[in-house]
Amino acid sequence: MRSISLSGLAFATLLTASAQEDPARLDQAAARIKEHIQVLASDEFEGRAPGSAGEEKSVAYLQAEFQKLGLEPGNPDGTFVQSVPMVGILSQPTVAFSFGATRIVPTPVNDFVVSSRVPEPLVTVKDSPVVFIGYGVVAPEYAWDDFKGVDVRGKTVVVLINDPPVRDPKDPTKLDETMFKGKAMTYYGRWTYKFEEAAAKGAAACLIVHETGPAGYPFAVVTGSWGRESFGLVDPAGGSTLKVQGWLTLDFAKRLFAAAGKDFDALKAAAVRPDFRPVEFPSTVNFSISNSIRPLASRNVIAKLEGADPARKGEYVVISAHWDHLGRNPKLKGDPVYHGAADDASGCAAMLEIAREFVQLPPSERPPRTILFIGFTGEEQGLVGAEYYCKNPLYPLTRTLADINLDGTGGMQPAGLARNIEVVGFGSSTLDDDAAAIVARQGRHLTPESNPEKGFFYRADSFEFAKVGVPAFYEAPGLEIIGKPEGYGAMRRAEYIADDYHKPTDVIKPWWDLRGAAQDSDVLFQLALVTARAERWPAWKPGNEFKERREAMLGQSAK
Repeated sequence: MRSISLSGLAFATLLTASAQEDPARLDQAAARIKEHIQVLASDEFEGRAPGSAGEEKSVAYLQAEFQKLGLEPGNPDGTFVQSVPMVGILSQPTVAFSFGATRIVPTPVNDFVVSSRVPEPLVTVKDSPVVFIGYGVVAPEYAWDDFKGVDVRGKTVVVLINDPPVRDPKDPTKLDETMFKGKAMTYYGRWTYKFEEAAAKGAAACLIVHETGPAGYPFAVVTGSWGRESFGLVDPAGGSTLKVQGWLTLDFAKRLFAAAGKDFDALKAAAVRPDFRPVEFPSTVNFSISNSIRPLASRNVIAKLEGADPARKGEYVVISAHWDHLGRNPKLKGDPVYHGAADDASGCAAMLEIAREFVQLPPSERPPRTILFIGFTGEEQGLVGAEYYCKNPLYPLTRTLADINLDGTGGMQPAGLARNIEVVGFGSSTLDDDAAAIVARQGRHLTPESNPEKGFFYRADSFEFAKVGVPAFYEAPGLEIIGKPEGYGAMRRAEYIADDYHKPTDVIKPWWDLRGAAQDSDVLFQLALVTARAERWPAWKPGNEFKERREAMLGQSAK
């Protein structure tokens, strides 16, 4: 099925009065959003880590707010929660590389971050040969294979971050748009892919060389996110062969390569060519990881507004945000709480504002399809709550039209009203066309994301829906801020990434102007409403990597 293109009067009749048309309503919405953020990002909520008192408060808060709005429990069992079985693992690693009689013992945090998601008290990897595998990518559509048939079973693979930056043969100053989407990151560039591919090849350990520029964040983000207790889904199959996963700093990686008699920069340059072959180091590595393990049942929070049409209420539009953040770290000097105001208290706040707009619709304007509001757990742990939902959906994914996701790292506008909205993964689906018509009605415009090389599309809960074929829409704040100097929006974004992303300093700032968040929330409300009313479903556009998955899913359901 394909989405119809709505325009002119036909499109306008599907829309309600927009908050953008009433400055007073915009101010009120901004105030409500701020109030929600203040609560969720407060010291009392302790950084909202899964399995903590902060989870209890976060889940209770979202449930209470959904109930205040008059939404129904979203779980068919009559509750507002979906239990997500997880295991928490706190790893204490020691690592030693051996080059004959020479040993190199890196320093935790300063040189590396390593953990194990194997739920065993002691995980060891002994005398594992070290192999440099370039970017760790196997991409048949690009005739690319970094492994080249080399057996890495039981070995430790060292890989580079992101996609191979293949240069345009006609203009070496640019990236080749026919290879790995040029500047834009593909899933091959995501750390999750690199661990998955290493596991599929039977590697015992995978270490990614971190670089701040390509990653889009400093190594401190890695240590803050992965140097403490991590959470993953309980795997009844017993997990993969990959016992160890982690990151090396660039400086330590260069030392390691030099000790092996290799030039890091030369091998990095060679890895950009499709004829690159794995390089075995004259070294082995030993890992010994002591794990503290605890099982826990975390929760997704879900509410619904049932569709008004008996024939179509069994079709669903999802609006999502993640309630979790990084919790507390008492070892930090000063503030021990990762408040997560932008990431993603702001997304939850915007979701609640959108829910408010839906319940205030007159009965005659209620959408025919059901709207689901989901606050996911474990996003910061690798989209864990969204992954669990998509593997164990409460409502059929074959009857789920779209996921509209709000994630504050890319989707909340604290800098004020903007002339534009950015779309992460711009041009992926027909949802973009409907969103373009909505923002045009506001006198605004859509633009592609400013930093496609950062791979935000693969870093948000909406990606889990995309992976199973459900069209996803993920907006980022526009940078063309009204009433501010040129470059103000870009400056604020860069400031956030450098100073606040995954740090305790992610709090509400004095300069925040949440009218922009209210304005963008209204756009997403209108988009969800249009999607819930349209005769045809959204669809991935031709050439999109998820199009075949959707068509296969719908084809299977029709049999």
